[in-house]
Amino acid sequence: MPNAAILRRSMLAAAVSLVLSGTAQAATITTDAGAPVGDNDNSQTAGPNGPTLLEDSHLIEKLQRFDRERIPERVVHARGTGAFGYFTPSADISSLTKAQVFTPGAKTPVFVRFSTVMGYRGSPEQARDPRGFATKFYTKQGNWDLVGINWPIFFIRDAIKFPDFVHANKPSAVTGVQDPNLQFDFFAHTPEATNMLTHLYTTEGMPDSYRHMDGWGVHAFKMVNAKGEVHYVKFHWKSQQGIHGIRPQDIPASIGKDWNLNTDDLYANINKGNFPKWDLYIQVLTPKQLGRFKFNALDDTKVWTDVPERKIGTMTLNKVPHNYFETTEESAFAPSRMVPGIEPSEDRMLQGRLFAYADAQMYRVGANYQSLPINRPIVPVSNGQQDGAMNSGDRQGEANFDPSTIGDNHANPSVRQVETPLSGTTQQRAIDKKYPFLQAGEYYRSLSEMDKNDLITALSGDLSKVKNDADKYQMLAYFYKADSQYGTRLSSATHSDTSRVKAIASKLDDNYSDSDHP
Repeated sequence: MPNAAILRRSMLAAAVSLVLSGTAQAATITTDAGAPVGDNDNSQTAGPNGPTLLEDSHLIEKLQRFDRERIPERVVHARGTGAFGYFTPSADISSLTKAQVFTPGAKTPVFVRFSTVMGYRGSPEQARDPRGFATKFYTKQGNWDLVGINWPIFFIRDAIKFPDFVHANKPSAVTGVQDPNLQFDFFAHTPEATNMLTHLYTTEGMPDSYRHMDGWGVHAFKMVNAKGEVHYVKFHWKSQQGIHGIRPQDIPASIGKDWNLNTDDLYANINKGNFPKWDLYIQVLTPKQLGRFKFNALDDTKVWTDVPERKIGTMTLNKVPHNYFETTEESAFAPSRMVPGIEPSEDRMLQGRLFAYADAQMYRVGANYQSLPINRPIVPVSNGQQDGAMNSGDRQGEANFDPSTIGDNHANPSVRQVETPLSGTTQQRAIDKKYPFLQAGEYYRSLSEMDKNDLITALSGDLSKVKNDADKYQMLAYFYKADSQYGTRLSSATHSDTSRVKAIASKLDDNYSDSDHP
């Protein structure tokens, strides 16, 4: 007879294999306990016209389960689409990291969940919204979640502002409808969002397919090699299909034709064997090189300029899930899920996400969410955790603690996290070297004339709905500060007083301080 550890590993492997293969088995209908059901059409009653009997356990169980079919919707990224695939490395980067997922010849299963951010589960996919691009790597060292979006930057740089950002951009607490007045009331006090807003309102802000967009990890991460040497990296998924978006004038017709456009396109292509692929690139800096920029290199509202990218692998998506709920809906991603050789940087937004995402998944799905097939690692788990709702971990033995002389669980010093030098005092202050308008202007000037026109059309459409003049003119001044042509064109398109915009912009410092806001 196999011992418990071998049996457990085989059960884990079988469960993951079933999810990844999408295999469905035809069988007799059973109860949740596995007993066969004799009649799935008629309830048990007391005679032909009598009341239904409480003893009809199949009826009761069926209704109970139906009442409990929904888990709490994600606060953000509720509208999602998942697909299975695999990642293969193409470069030896052992000099940078000991993460085995990048070992030459490896082939790592992945599950990717694409999503919109602010919409509810049934909302149109054609939304002026970032797109989530979350990848779960089922590696031989445990699961690694690379949780990003379709741009290399974000709206805010400190996680303490994340609830405020979401509240301002989700539907109004009064009307239940998204409102540009609330959005731009927040952004008027958040100059660092100028860069991301400029990206958001371009045609790339409305992808015509999940296949036709890139993905980024957004933040800097640390790679650590076997010698303990540290490099800072940024991850970039580059679509082999190219980047295509929907122009502003075509959006209403697109929604009217198919508001599940992104999902339908992705699944149709996978089912036809037209498997989408993304190449994974990294940018690399030494700790000393972080200071080379005019801005703070760990500010997630900025890109690393003039740092070359290096291709390190390719991801292929080749399987549509067989069950939406058990995969796309129950899948749980958290940037704190890392493997030896990959560690977080000191990026303030990332530091907050390390806690918030895992905590949200634990609330949404349950304390044992990582034991569900879609989230379960392909390697044995031995963490000493126990009990809780829906625990199927099959923990063995009495030694669920460490240190112990009767158990054999122990830490592995070779994968201890690196030590990061610190200096200074504790503080609660904004970062230095903010420069919130610098890259927004650079990005605007890099656009083609058609893309500039589409940006002005889309952004002015929402800015024109802002009733509070102070908010509207503050936003226009931010865009003018980024680029005078940009701000002037938006002022004209929103029928605003350009001289007033210039006057406000003239009082804004390039490095923006709290005193710059009236």
